[in-house]
Amino acid sequence: MSDKNDQGLSIRLPENEPESPQSAQRPLEHTEEKQLFISSPPPITSSQLNMASIQKVENSPPLSILAYCLSSISMTVVNKYVVSGSSWNLNLFYLAVQSIVCIATIEACKQMGMIKNLAPFDVNKGKRWFPVSLLLVGMIYTSTKALQFLSVPVYTIFKNLTIIVIAYGEVLWFGGSVTPLALLSFGLMVLSSVVAAWADLGHASQTAEAAEALATLNAGYAWMGLNVFCTASYVLGMRKVIKNMNFKDWDTMFYNNLLTIPVLLFGSLIAEDWSSANFQKNFPVESRNALMIGMIYSGMAAIFISYCSAWCIRVTSSTTYSMVGALNKLPIAVSGLIFFSAPVTVGSVSAIFIGFVSGIVYAWAKVRQSQVSKSVLPTTQPPMSASSQSSRDAVKS
Repeated sequence: MSDKNDQGLSIRLPENEPESPQSAQRPLEHTEEKQLFISSPPPITSSQLNMASIQKVENSPPLSILAYCLSSISMTVVNKYVVSGSSWNLNLFYLAVQSIVCIATIEACKQMGMIKNLAPFDVNKGKRWFPVSLLLVGMIYTSTKALQFLSVPVYTIFKNLTIIVIAYGEVLWFGGSVTPLALLSFGLMVLSSVVAAWADLGHASQTAEAAEALATLNAGYAWMGLNVFCTASYVLGMRKVIKNMNFKDWDTMFYNNLLTIPVLLFGSLIAEDWSSANFQKNFPVESRNALMIGMIYSGMAAIFISYCSAWCIRVTSSTTYSMVGALNKLPIAVSGLIFFSAPVTVGSVSAIFIGFVSGIVYAWAKVRQSQVSKSVLPTTQPPMSASSQSSRDAVKS
């Protein structure tokens, strides 16, 4: 019974039947049709490889941090080299050359399509921005004069005092606040400045020409004090004006440099000696080419710093950028010990270390303040850090 049921349910499979010529050709035709639709991927061109490599570099956090550090260090070192001549007295001329080179570089980048968001010069905006440019002239002039008389480590340490003045300026005029951690960093900054001055004066008093060395240091401290005041005035004034100008990064740099050129050239013609003999003293034959290259590079370095700052913030975070800025104080100070033979004493090294720690504490205070601001409900107005906004405005300049 079961055998009959098995026979009745048996099915002949088609492969047991002989294939016709038409059915034998169908699989071949189907394969050929599939090959027509399934093509191999196109080969990767060299331009695509180059674009991939460029994108990899542009999105690399370590490279952005390294570029920012190198640009800021090189700017300080080159400025110190140019103004360190024994007969140097053309600071306004030097700053005018910087601004001219910066404007020429910006225009060249714009023509090549590298800068696309730079608006044409607006006369009305220029008139409104001109007072800010005058404050910028005061800031950069006193900066070069202080750097001319002080060593790079001392200059870097005293530059931290600007943060304190800006912070309390914001407390007075913008309703800012100073956190206890920020206050601790301010105390460390003041301590590092006192230790640096004590070490500098102590070393100068032991030299053969103590009176001349002390006079040079006192002049440097006076210019540094003026620079702290001018820098704070510029940053706070720019913050007040920039809100109504709708400026982007390149606009700020373009207007700053363009508007300062006539002021710097006029001041140089009036206050500085343009005689052939004085130019020979400022640009001796043995170092003339190096000085010229340094002056041109310093104008371009301002653009490098601005670009690298934006690059670092874009591929990392504002927190990382703040910490990098704080940590970068150390290599800048050390570069002065390496390239310009600044005196290495217990006091100078201690001042550098304290200033380095103060920068880290300040950056951490900004991070904590930012975290607190983010945790506040959007229906309330969180207290603004006393220097966070001005620090961002200073970067943009």
